[in-house]
Amino acid sequence: YEPWQQVQRLRQELDRMFQPYRAGDDQSSVATCDWIPPVDIKEEKDRYVLRADIPGVDPKDIEIIAENGVLTIRGDRLGETRETRAGYSRVERPCGSFYRRFSLPDTADLAQIAARSANGVLEIGIPKLTHTVSRTIKVEG
Repeated sequence: YEPWQQVQRLRQELDRMFQPYRAGDDQSSVATCDWIPPVDIKEEKDRYVLRADIPGVDPKDIEIIAENGVLTIRGDRLGETRETRAGYSRVERPCGSFYRRFSLPDTADLAQIAARSANGVLEIGIPKLTHTVSRTIKVEG
């Protein structure tokens, strides 16, 4: 029996739960609702890849919106009702709704974003624009 290991796990879980609400944290990824799916974001040569662990979530219960430079992911994981949980000695798997938002870089091609879900992992591919528009602005005086 390792009591400090239990305390460490509890602290990690509490830190994970309250991380989105800490002052000064990056507000580009705000998480609210019933549970918070962990997310990895990776930049590759020609795209950004976002992976979220969402085991038990049916793809038809996921909504992804890219608008005004923000990617929003929301969905629901159906779970046991209180009535059907009778007899359980432990219930740790969260259920209910989740909601995440992420600021997208200016180089993200919002029109070409694609998503797929397999083996409990949602993968969103966000291609980079092949060209960026820039112009020189003349200063009048």
